[in-house]
Amino acid sequence: MSRAWNDLLLGQDGLVSRAQALTHGIPARTIARRVAEGAWRRIHPGVYLVGGHALTDRARIRAAWLWGGPAAVVTGPAAALWLGMLDGAPGPVDVTIGRRLRRRSPPGVRLRHRDLDPLDHAMVRGVGVTEPALTVLETASVLRDGATFLDRALQQKHVRFESLHDAYCRSVGAYGIARARELLVACALRADSAAERRLIGLLRRAGITGFVVGHPFGRMKIDIAFPDVRLALEFDSWAWHTDPDRFDADREKGNALTDAGWRLLRITWKELTERPDRVLARVRSALVRAA
Repeated sequence: MSRAWNDLLLGQDGLVSRAQALTHGIPARTIARRVAEGAWRRIHPGVYLVGGHALTDRARIRAAWLWGGPAAVVTGPAAALWLGMLDGAPGPVDVTIGRRLRRRSPPGVRLRHRDLDPLDHAMVRGVGVTEPALTVLETASVLRDGATFLDRALQQKHVRFESLHDAYCRSVGAYGIARARELLVACALRADSAAERRLIGLLRRAGITGFVVGHPFGRMKIDIAFPDVRLALEFDSWAWHTDPDRFDADREKGNALTDAGWRLLRITWKELTERPDRVLARVRSALVRAA
């Protein structure tokens, strides 16, 4: 066979689609003969594994995508494995295709009809998969210990929290996203706690004193308060972006503080991590004005 054919097999884990074989000059009758003789193994309709190659987990994922076609997207745990986020082999390979396409999935493939946002679609090593953030959300929603998987993905810098939030917003209403929202809110609350600790450390290192953490305010608590001058520092949390109840509560507290004569300064994670000097300048300026 030609070098191009050998390169194709090498790059595709020994797999080839019927359309690819025809393009490389292999007649339909030759394909049928090789399958009948056992030289080629039919994995899915129109997808074959050439003799001498093993059906590895990578090959199963690629075979499912080749069956789905160029517009298909591998999702869930299979996408996580493909992107190096999971070590274990997936069960059925989840494949997403457009709503208007009507196909019956073969054994080993779990088919879902959904029109993905182009931002959630990536080509990685010749296979269409969901972009990392959506992959993390969808995988976490089906794993038994999804919270641990989500945390690990963040710790190992496979994704950023901002990307997870954006992917969630693009997927609101999709199947399984409710579970992903629960995990994302819990993760956001943990992230908020880390941000609060970072802000406290920043204030202490700068020699700024007179603040109280969790200062009581009616039935609520102020994240960081300077009671003597009625200045409130509230961390603009991720949780309220994903949890309507948290959003309402945060906004209610902000309005109540303003009505009671407090100055309110909102701090974001982006500011804390990227421009801490600006955060300190804002706090110092607010303290001067409040005094």
